[in-house]
Amino acid sequence: MRIMIIDDNASMRKVLATLFSSLGHDVVGAFADGNGIEELIRQTTPELICLDYHLPGRNGLAILRAIQAEAPEIDVIIMTASDDAGIEATAADAGASGFFRKPFGQALILEELRAVEQTRRKANHTAVDSQVARTPGSQRGRRGTAVIADDNGSVRLVLKGLLEECGVQIVQMVSNGAEAIQAARNHQPRVLCLDINMPVMDGLEALPKIIEASPETKVVMVTGSADKKLVGQCAGLGAVGYIIKPLRPAYVEGFIQKLLG
Repeated sequence: MRIMIIDDNASMRKVLATLFSSLGHDVVGAFADGNGIEELIRQTTPELICLDYHLPGRNGLAILRAIQAEAPEIDVIIMTASDDAGIEATAADAGASGFFRKPFGQALILEELRAVEQTRRKANHTAVDSQVARTPGSQRGRRGTAVIADDNGSVRLVLKGLLEECGVQIVQMVSNGAEAIQAARNHQPRVLCLDINMPVMDGLEALPKIIEASPETKVVMVTGSADKKLVGQCAGLGAVGYIIKPLRPAYVEGFIQKLLG
């Protein structure tokens, strides 16, 4: 795998580069900040970026958003030395594919790398076979249709792949709550995956309007936080459950199996 490292600590860059190289990965760049990240991506074409959360200039979240806008197919693992409990959920909501805290052991990094690789491989495998879903007589789509509403392009792509792997046909992907309401009205999907934090209209505001527009649709919240109060609020508004970010195949497949049979 082609990996880029962005961390303002030179020792950390060296440690990670040595570890990744020893595992057979190609370290295509190691940088102290994310300035000019769009051009760096074009020059080095990474598949995964290990990104420090606290950086001089633009912080990790701002850089993550820039990466997603430039190339949503690139996975980003956020790393931080902060003990702030909310950072992981914030990073996941912003589209991070993985997360680990410093200091860390080699086993933790390997576990996170494997999880990210497995998720993207499964999603991409389904994307390659997407033509099968449109073939007459295909078994794909046997569990009905779905709309995905998330403002993050990477999350939309991965979730699309994982849902299609479960036999669900994706009829539309949108990036805010207002568009989700219209998509629900137009398609009357069996499932609608709804991000909570979105621009224009967030998931909580859109949820009851989606149910009004398409009463038979099962609305599933997509979130980086499993806060009990938030989960209860979503359930009270009509959501049937939630999928946690970062997305993982086993969790998504198990959830869809339980939801749709």
